Amino acid sequence: MASYVAPVRDIRFALDVLADLPHLLTLPGFEQIDSATVDELLAEYGRFCEEVFAPIDRDGDKVGARLDPATNKVTTAPGFVAAYKQYLDAGWNAVPFDPAHGGGGFPWVINLAMQEMMNGANLAFALGPLLTQGSIDALTHIGTEEQQEKYLRKMVSGEWTGTMNLTEPQAGSDVGALTTKALPAPDGSWRVFGQKIYITYGEHDMTENIVHLVLARTPGAPAGTKGISLFIVPKFVPNDDGTIGAKNDVKCVSIEHKLGINGSPTCVMAYGDDGEGAIGFMIGEENAGMRGMFIMMNNARLSVGVQGLAVAERAYQDAVQYAMERVQGRVVAGGAGDTIIGHPDVRRMLLLMKSQIEAVRGLTYLNAAALDVARRHTDADTRQHASDLADVLIPMSKGWGTDLGVEIASLAVQVFGGMGFVEETGVAQHYRDARILPIYEGTNGIQALDLVGRKLGLRGGAAFNDLLDAIEGTAGNLADAGLGDMSIELSFAVGAVRKAATTLGGGEPLDAMSGATAFLRAASTTVGGWMMGRQALAAHPSAADDDYSAAKLVTARFFFEQVLVGVEALCDQAVTGSTSIMALRPDQFASR
Repeated sequence: MASYVAPVRDIRFALDVLADLPHLLTLPGFEQIDSATVDELLAEYGRFCEEVFAPIDRDGDKVGARLDPATNKVTTAPGFVAAYKQYLDAGWNAVPFDPAHGGGGFPWVINLAMQEMMNGANLAFALGPLLTQGSIDALTHIGTEEQQEKYLRKMVSGEWTGTMNLTEPQAGSDVGALTTKALPAPDGSWRVFGQKIYITYGEHDMTENIVHLVLARTPGAPAGTKGISLFIVPKFVPNDDGTIGAKNDVKCVSIEHKLGINGSPTCVMAYGDDGEGAIGFMIGEENAGMRGMFIMMNNARLSVGVQGLAVAERAYQDAVQYAMERVQGRVVAGGAGDTIIGHPDVRRMLLLMKSQIEAVRGLTYLNAAALDVARRHTDADTRQHASDLADVLIPMSKGWGTDLGVEIASLAVQVFGGMGFVEETGVAQHYRDARILPIYEGTNGIQALDLVGRKLGLRGGAAFNDLLDAIEGTAGNLADAGLGDMSIELSFAVGAVRKAATTLGGGEPLDAMSGATAFLRAASTTVGGWMMGRQALAAHPSAADDDYSAAKLVTARFFFEQVLVGVEALCDQAVTGSTSIMALRPDQFASR
């Protein structure tokens, strides 16, 4: 397995060219940050990920997290506690957050670049800080001043971690079916009773406290999602001065035995098992817990898309190194033994990996940049348009990013051949780790339904059409730059997606639901083509004299020739309707 190399130059290219970081740094609140500071931060953090997180990735997979059933305590994999302490001591967790709570005040897109490097180095480890960031986002938006004062500084620093407690055995994507209950206490707090499953880092030994955000029902609450409230349920209830107080009635009763991400403790959490209930504090309004959940979910969905990008990059690096070293067969009859990187099909696989990684990096970074503009720009209309763009892109970032994480990790196994199926080479771990990502934070089928059912209709359809208009603008720029073949392909993809969107938006709901997954892929691939078209425009003037620019141009052209051309077929698939999908009775699916 190759040593992880933080792709700092590619990250900086995406930040500057595709996310327009120079413009972001002019927004209010970012005046203290300049290009040199960003360069220094990315280089140092990349080194940190290479030297601290990557070396413990393998032990995380082989040893994993362990639960002592006698004490309900979880011990993380070897090296995790020490690595987390180094992470805290360096102040990395605080980089993107509000200076009022001890944060560094950097743009969110910089944090996303840091997330890519951490996840590429060690996906299982990175899940802990990722969930904490989602909890911080929820507390920042809907927490009271007292709650923020009590919890945020410790969470921003990383001294305390956070979790999302949504899922129950009978309530997965259907969150409204949850049964965890919260009863009012005389002092204004609540007592929480219930069980949650699949809680990432629900229990661990890396910090002194864990702040659980738990969805539960209050007495008399309406059925379904309209009757859900959100509660802060800390492992240890803080004293008034912020110090650690009494142990709460919350514990991990088991950890899941998983296909991958074995270094991440995925916990079954019990609340109120000792009788009086776990002490909780409502965050936000009663029966309005879905708002807090969606704040956490949207934060996490973009981050999970970046996890797909990160594991794809890691698998790609392993595949490239192996392809350059492995001697097998001859490219030309009669020649000597060649390394497999000379074989056209291996090159095809590597370019398929490389081009899609660059496209997804552009998509996810643009998504984060839109969030920064939506939060910081001085013009209200610009903020709204940026917010709409971010909303439209999130299901694409999550859905396409994680699907490609699995597909690219699988391609890496294929490049390794039989050795890829052998655990000792390490590449199989990436495939196993990546498989959870299309399931996390709303399965990718749900992302597709979100895009078709909600995001196509934003501002009466104008938000999605604005995106397509921007892509068509880049197609025109490609034609002006002498890249007419790429211009034609991009315009053709936009036309196919626009036509499919109109059909889905005006048709029967069941037909739209049946075509949603194909449409998500078509729209995402087209946005990927936009990113690669802009990459080609940036690289084209220097391609003749600069190897890096030349490679960027070739990768973009490959994406257009081999990936973007599939958009028309995906759009055809998206609008075929529901007839064949819904034709079989349930019993006809059974093998006979």
